[in-house]
Amino acid sequence: MGKPNREVVTIILAGGKGERLSILSEKRAIPSVPFAGKYRIIDFTLSNCVNSGLYNLLVLTQYRPLSLHDHVGNGKPWDLDRLHGGVRLVSPYLGRQDSGGWDRGTADAVYQNIAELNDQIADNVLILGGDHIYKMDYRPMIDAHLENEADLTVGVIRMPIEEAHRFGIVTTDETGRVTDFKEKPSKPESNLVSMGIYIFNKEALFDHLIEDAEDPKTQHDFGRNILPKMIKEGDRVYAYSFNGYWQDVGTIQSYWEANMQLLEPSSALKLYERNWVIYTRSEERPPAVISSQAKVERSLISHGCQIRGQVIHSVLSPGVIVEEGAVVRDSIIMVDSVIGKNSVVERAIIDKEVVIGADSYIGYGEDNTPNKKEPEWLNSGITIVGKRANLPAGIKVGRNCKIDTDLNPNDFPGLELASGETIEAPAPSRPK
Repeated sequence: MGKPNREVVTIILAGGKGERLSILSEKRAIPSVPFAGKYRIIDFTLSNCVNSGLYNLLVLTQYRPLSLHDHVGNGKPWDLDRLHGGVRLVSPYLGRQDSGGWDRGTADAVYQNIAELNDQIADNVLILGGDHIYKMDYRPMIDAHLENEADLTVGVIRMPIEEAHRFGIVTTDETGRVTDFKEKPSKPESNLVSMGIYIFNKEALFDHLIEDAEDPKTQHDFGRNILPKMIKEGDRVYAYSFNGYWQDVGTIQSYWEANMQLLEPSSALKLYERNWVIYTRSEERPPAVISSQAKVERSLISHGCQIRGQVIHSVLSPGVIVEEGAVVRDSIIMVDSVIGKNSVVERAIIDKEVVIGADSYIGYGEDNTPNKKEPEWLNSGITIVGKRANLPAGIKVGRNCKIDTDLNPNDFPGLELASGETIEAPAPSRPK
């Protein structure tokens, strides 16, 4: 095998279902969840690619891909609408490597597109997740991969030890070569975690993908199967340490915290740097309007918003309306939602096109009872309201509550919802 060329084809894995984000990802893939007001989560990965000079991208989608396909489109906002290379979005289809059906894991998703990869002149494959928030130049990692003549290079970062159990734990020797990997151990012995960023030598990748596809005992996953096997078999697997900002936003709490961190003067994620722009697909909307009686403190206000009440330490997506006397505090309000007159929204995540009736209180009281149906995800006091829900005027909703999508005022049994409770959409009636 000759020395690999520097050409790189990039794969973004954007098809997983994120149950930990609860209602936010029930009707959309995690990469298309809004973030920082005007962006989507996948915007950060796409922008990292183009800012790193990587323009040959394959985005693999699967779970509820329509909003993601609509958002990325032909890639024009990221300068990816190119005659050669550019961005291509691929969902599972009949006639692939097997008989069709859903991708069985991250490795299988790439394996199903092995013919497409084989046509590429690139000798290296960069594999990224589409569900992390970070700014990273991939070129130094590619340089390290080539210098080490690695079969695989894994991006790693130091994480607080109390959070490390949510990630794959990497162990290296003094040269940076990976000697051990454990996927999400309950008691991690190290805080060096995998970022889910991989650079493979294409030939080594193909060998392992084909072998994995033929093994019925694996989960067909990079972290659970491919990486540990390559280490065990003596492949040249190296770690590349990243020292910048990187945040997994796969839980309600981490997603809320990442948004709130943007409001701090010392925020590690710099959105205003002109040398590393985060690009997105934006609708044409008028500038935000802040009335004379409004009050805004330490908040992100997107274009098209109309603020006539108070917005304190919150993130507002385009088109949000905050009526007179309303107060939004420590919350995330998504596209085109309306906070009615004299209502309070506190420590909540309100999805798009929600209407909060007048004189309501979302996030009411001090009771922090975990959500009875999703105690593992909703337990830190954050209440979530699903897309297009229309809440009746005067309702009081406690903490850790979940309000389903597309609800109407007559779907609510009363005007008080205790902390930890859930209101679900009624089952559709069968046609007679």
